[in-house]
Amino acid sequence: MHYNQHTLPNGLRIIHAPSLSKVAYCGYAVDAGTRDEQENEQGMAHFVEHLSFKGTEKRKAWHIINRMENVGGDLNAYTNKEETVIYSAFLTEHFPRAVELLTDIVFHSTFPQREIDKEVEVVIDEIKLYDDTPSELIFDDFEDLIFKNHPLGRNILGKPEQLRNFTTADVLNFTSRYYHPTNMVFFVLGNLDFKKVVRLVEKSMHDVLFSEYKTIRNSPPAYIPEHLVVPKDTNQAHVMIGGRGYDAYSEKRTALYFLNNILGGPGMNSKLNVSLRERKALVYSVESNLTSYTDTGVFCIYFGTDPEDVDACLNLTYKELKHLRDVKMTALQLNAAKKQLIGQIGVASDNNENNALDMAKSFPHYNKFDSPEALFLRIESLTAEGLLEVANEMFAEEMLSTLIYR
Repeated sequence: MHYNQHTLPNGLRIIHAPSLSKVAYCGYAVDAGTRDEQENEQGMAHFVEHLSFKGTEKRKAWHIINRMENVGGDLNAYTNKEETVIYSAFLTEHFPRAVELLTDIVFHSTFPQREIDKEVEVVIDEIKLYDDTPSELIFDDFEDLIFKNHPLGRNILGKPEQLRNFTTADVLNFTSRYYHPTNMVFFVLGNLDFKKVVRLVEKSMHDVLFSEYKTIRNSPPAYIPEHLVVPKDTNQAHVMIGGRGYDAYSEKRTALYFLNNILGGPGMNSKLNVSLRERKALVYSVESNLTSYTDTGVFCIYFGTDPEDVDACLNLTYKELKHLRDVKMTALQLNAAKKQLIGQIGVASDNNENNALDMAKSFPHYNKFDSPEALFLRIESLTAEGLLEVANEMFAEEMLSTLIYR
């Protein structure tokens, strides 16, 4: 995918990918997430995202909501461990409206205490809903297990007792540390002239000055595998297996991404789905996942099953991991797996919103955005020998942690 880029005098990086669609996407991606919170700020990054739509120096919440909705567009946002993204989707002719509104939200939000007090209860309800969904909660608890005593292990939503104590001053303290032009990217995907994009963004930021800032992070401590069983009053047992993965800069990440797709990717022919569901009917769903951060990563397998079937499912899972460690893929198997993954990526890339958000996730950290074609080339270059080496590094049984709700 071809893209244009430019850096404004105040340090803001702009990235633009052309598209022939009548619908465009744009937004700010801030290099700050849950792992950047201080001990007494847990949940703040996500809370700021919620509060960003609650009022600026010149707009009330109602005016923010209606500014894009009145022309059929929408506003959205999300937070993860390392980024906060605030963006809009709209018809191309409304780009000037979107730019002005997003800049106002990101740089001029006031975070009124009355809105904080109301929104806290919304987030606490979100936490309660999450706590009632063990198939989702276990993913956060697993990261807490493998990143023990480190911010990467924290729940994005935070803790109710801390949220209720947040004040306007606390929120402004957080945004004043991270919401700087040099610590974010403005991304655009749409049928727009790039010079016009730069001109409008620069105009919207006329009062936002340069300030030298870049998020600095502490890496997690050395990983020690753990095995934990947590009593839960659930009908199913929920199980996680996994450990640390490669960081986003690692040359081996593509190989692990490839192996993860074979093992428990979205295809019904994944090894774990065939073994645990199709052959044995022990689970309804099983999946493996890979998350890469700037300095580390997570590889994990999840399944839900009847409590009496946990051991059988664990044994079958370890058997599939051992096979990937011990048996080199044949040329036929390797080519078939490459063809499947490339096809999956190609289908997924036919979604402009996802493409825009991929830009938002990649560019703040790496100052580049890899096109699907670049990823295809890396996949095609994978060898059976290289995959076997990565499988032995990542899937060694003695390096895997387990977390079981039962």
